[in-house]
Amino acid sequence: MMGWLKQLRTTFGASFLWLVCLIYFTQGFRSFVWTAVSYQLKDNLKLSPSASQFITSIAFFPWSIKPLYGILSDCFPIRGRKRVPYLTLATLLSLLPWLILGLSAFLRNTRIELMILLTVQNLGSAMADVVIDAMIAEAVRFERASFAGDLQSISWLAMAFGGICGSLLGGYALVNLQIDRIFLLFSVLPALQLFSCGLVEEGSVQGKALPDGSASNGSEMTIGSIEEEDKFSSEKSKISTLRRKKSQKNSKRAPTPINKLQAPDKTGSSLSQWYQSLKMATYTLFRAFRQPAILRPMAWFFLAHVTVPNLSTVMFYYQTEFLKLDASFLGTARVLGWLGLMIGTLTYNRYLKKMRLRYILMFTQVGVALLTVLDMVLVSRANVYFGISDKFTVLFGSALSDGINQFKFMPFLILSGQLCPPGIEGTLFALFMSINNLGTTVGSFVGAGLASVLNISSGSFDNLFLGIGIQVLCTFIPVAFLFLIPKEATGISA
Repeated sequence: MMGWLKQLRTTFGASFLWLVCLIYFTQGFRSFVWTAVSYQLKDNLKLSPSASQFITSIAFFPWSIKPLYGILSDCFPIRGRKRVPYLTLATLLSLLPWLILGLSAFLRNTRIELMILLTVQNLGSAMADVVIDAMIAEAVRFERASFAGDLQSISWLAMAFGGICGSLLGGYALVNLQIDRIFLLFSVLPALQLFSCGLVEEGSVQGKALPDGSASNGSEMTIGSIEEEDKFSSEKSKISTLRRKKSQKNSKRAPTPINKLQAPDKTGSSLSQWYQSLKMATYTLFRAFRQPAILRPMAWFFLAHVTVPNLSTVMFYYQTEFLKLDASFLGTARVLGWLGLMIGTLTYNRYLKKMRLRYILMFTQVGVALLTVLDMVLVSRANVYFGISDKFTVLFGSALSDGINQFKFMPFLILSGQLCPPGIEGTLFALFMSINNLGTTVGSFVGAGLASVLNISSGSFDNLFLGIGIQVLCTFIPVAFLFLIPKEATGISA
């Protein structure tokens, strides 16, 4: 293990490897602070479950437009650099909101201001997620392509370790610290990330063609419980766009001297080049996405989210207010969720990857429905009748739900990789992930609307059983649209 890390450090540099691990650890550790956000909305702002879920859904919307960050950094270098300046900006956007919320009681306890600051924070986190994957892809391409899997593995391990630590410490911190202290304590990580950005060197793109690739990640955050931001879903991919290949060919035919690039008309020509790059990237992206072979499967994954109301925030209120489960226990449940996700990934890779995706997705939807019935058992108190404690039921459901949901997310990753045409892999994959995240966000809005219609509020859970029953029935709707998935597609990459 140490020899492997030493080899990576020698190949890519200690500062770059440290930055990669730090950013992904921070992404996983976000569960530490977002647990506090959930309690801030519930206990201090006294919001109803539907209002709390609405604010959270708005706050996570920046994860649904990740391709924009990749295109922005690809096409508009800042002082000749495409990655580090944007990573620095993203880190500032993710750092400042936590400092402000930790220092200002007024902004922390005002609904609109809190929602705006949380949205800005997610904007910074999502942008950093995209930029660091682009840096990983470029580092692998320019240094050693054989290390692509190793860098991917270390980023997953860092995120998983951060998620486990954040889930364990988040509940403990809520019991022993004030929420403002938790916000300030978490800000140490993005502050350290900001300092680390200055340690990584990046060459200028001025005077040469744009590099031949970039990448965009798609996290999260599977973020489907209290901390939907846990980005169980990070997948690294590289992009080498057609416009940049053309730019390289033109550069080889007529190399431009450095002093000519510094001529007075540099600004105008650069703006024109950036505009043409942006235009070509956008056109190529949407032209590829309009193909039925790509559009139909992505439509299914989107429908699989939007047709099923997300009642995770309502269940959080029920578990904390009615069942009186404390924050430290819920943190432990999230750790089991992480472990369930890892086991689900291993199970899929070992036993299910040769199965047709239609069958996998159908059985997954059935499994999700059965686990949702477990929530009905919890709400109806049937578990108590049979002598099963609430804590065991919650722990069992948390571990299984993340594992089974991974059976749906893994085919999404595999199919996305198969569908990406050469030349725009990274940006198109980021678009796929954004569609997945947008579906999750819309599903949360639907869940908030359902809770509002059924008058489910803090301290009033009489209609929660009915709401979960509706959720169970809706889980079968995506099964009717499985014809959108390619018939012969399996979990083995083409």
